[in-house]
Amino acid sequence: MEKEKKDTKGINVEKDDFSEWFTQLMLKADLADYTDVSGCIVFKPTAYAIWEKIQQECDLRFKKSGIKNVYFPLLIPEKLFAKEKEHVAGFSPEVAWVTETGNTKLSERLAIRPTSEAIMYSSYSKWIRSWRDLPLRLNQWNNVIRWEFKHPVPFFRNREFLWNEGHTAFANEKDSLKESKEILTIYQEICENYLALYGMIGRKTENEKFAGGVFSEKIHYILPNGKATEGPAFHHDGQNFSKAYDIKFLDENKKEQYVWQNTFAITTRMLGVLFAIHSDSKGLVLPPKIAQNKIVIVPIFTEDNKNKILKEAEKIKLELKEFEPILDDREEYRPGFKFNEYELKGIPIRIELGERDLDKKEAVTVRRDNGKKQSIKIASLKKEIPKILEDIQKSMYEKSKKLFYDKTEKASSLNELKKIIIDKKVAIVPFCKMTECEDSLKSETGGAKALFISDEKLKKAEKCIICNKPADYYLYVAKTY
Repeated sequence: MEKEKKDTKGINVEKDDFSEWFTQLMLKADLADYTDVSGCIVFKPTAYAIWEKIQQECDLRFKKSGIKNVYFPLLIPEKLFAKEKEHVAGFSPEVAWVTETGNTKLSERLAIRPTSEAIMYSSYSKWIRSWRDLPLRLNQWNNVIRWEFKHPVPFFRNREFLWNEGHTAFANEKDSLKESKEILTIYQEICENYLALYGMIGRKTENEKFAGGVFSEKIHYILPNGKATEGPAFHHDGQNFSKAYDIKFLDENKKEQYVWQNTFAITTRMLGVLFAIHSDSKGLVLPPKIAQNKIVIVPIFTEDNKNKILKEAEKIKLELKEFEPILDDREEYRPGFKFNEYELKGIPIRIELGERDLDKKEAVTVRRDNGKKQSIKIASLKKEIPKILEDIQKSMYEKSKKLFYDKTEKASSLNELKKIIIDKKVAIVPFCKMTECEDSLKSETGGAKALFISDEKLKKAEKCIICNKPADYYLYVAKTY
């Protein structure tokens, strides 16, 4: 008996097999492809269009806030890169270096930017002279290279990725600190309202903060496999970089001061978070606000009724043009094949139109997020489609929020913590500030680490689950990407 052939076009594993499922999703939904450079992927049109939308929405808000775009060189001279010691120590394992051009050795190595503090702050030290030059709030959209890790994961841990990096300088600490809420609110609005993703803002521990910063705050997300990942970030750098790069100004009293600085970023990792949280065993599921094509119209016809049905389908397409609908009138594929194809590609709403529907002056709508079918009068589609799209967007966000809380659990002992991690969840534990305890945490749990500090008020007499000394806060702990 001949073996049944597997369908190689669709996804053929369940989401529980997360690694294989995510790889198939990436390739079969046509989101990205591998290249001959390990850890560097091609962002294909669907994925890149989503990134463009994220970039566009962030950029509008940045500019409204008074932040201006610039572009700095990709290559950073070693002498500049080495100025801030903590920064250098944090990024040294990741840096790729240019050492020669053609057959000529360079007199000084050039770092391919892992981040741009070094090259930007050299210029800031020349541009900032007076309090009138402040605040200086600049941003660039670019790519960076970070090469330290052994097992790259597409979207989550690319060796080359795309991001924004905002670099701001203020005359005083108070104004500098105020920027944190403003920037994180922008990022959170994009991630919640467009990507339909629930995340929690939390401050990193001293061990996990940005190299060279005073503190780091990030939005954190939990994936279906129980791993956590960091989203958009805000780092308050205090005067650490201004002292290293000699960024000084004369204040209103003619007194010389160092500026106060912040950095912030959102990266293409958010595409991975989006795909991983929302998608299912049939393929991609996209929130309507981030989907380029929000509707696909699939006419179901025979040779006898083709002209009549296609004519009505064209009318529907024109009526709903604001949603950039796709009309799939291909005759070489059956409707079932088309249904599966657009489920794989994540189009939020499918509209089916056959002869029986047309006789009743109706069309059938099918939601990608939950498969719900609904017959709607053709004359009412323009009124009803926005309501369905809005409900899909809202439902996907609520589902993301439920996943976050379903995947978190409190623990009061190391054994309880270990069980939570084995169960592929995120633990909330009482913890102290000792670096040694964080190091022990990783070894005791097989790689779980401090994610962020909870805002929840610590109860009296709580003990650190590692050293049993008084706890300083509750800590979210997880395995991460």
